[in-house]
Amino acid sequence: MNPFHLAFPVHDLQSARAFYGDLLGCPEGRSSERWVDFDLYGHQIVAHLDVGAEHARVSNTVDGHDVPVPHFGVVLTMPEWRQLADRLRAADVQFVVEPYLRFEGQTGEQATMFLLDPSGNALEFKAFADPAQLFAK
Repeated sequence: MNPFHLAFPVHDLQSARAFYGDLLGCPEGRSSERWVDFDLYGHQIVAHLDVGAEHARVSNTVDGHDVPVPHFGVVLTMPEWRQLADRLRAADVQFVVEPYLRFEGQTGEQATMFLLDPSGNALEFKAFADPAQLFAK
């Protein structure tokens, strides 16, 4: 699978570096005074400085939880997901949706969690016990 590229606004590059680099463990790539590249599990995400960016606070109900829209993230292996969930809990991260098993016992069963970066960008990390279920109907 080819890596994706995503550029998104942040209010402060130092807090973005602390969140993506230190907390999530994303290696930093190229950067300037206005943007920073991060390696998010092999995908290129770029935090662009936009001090006036506003985030709409919209959500959709999925499996009884209010899921923030828009959001981005990565589908991890189950061991990677558990390791990240443990690291985030140990860091006392405030989750939008706490780590849990969604659609339990149904097609598309997945572990998921949602959190916000310091600029209010919503991220989802998920994993499937059966990766073939990613696009199952």
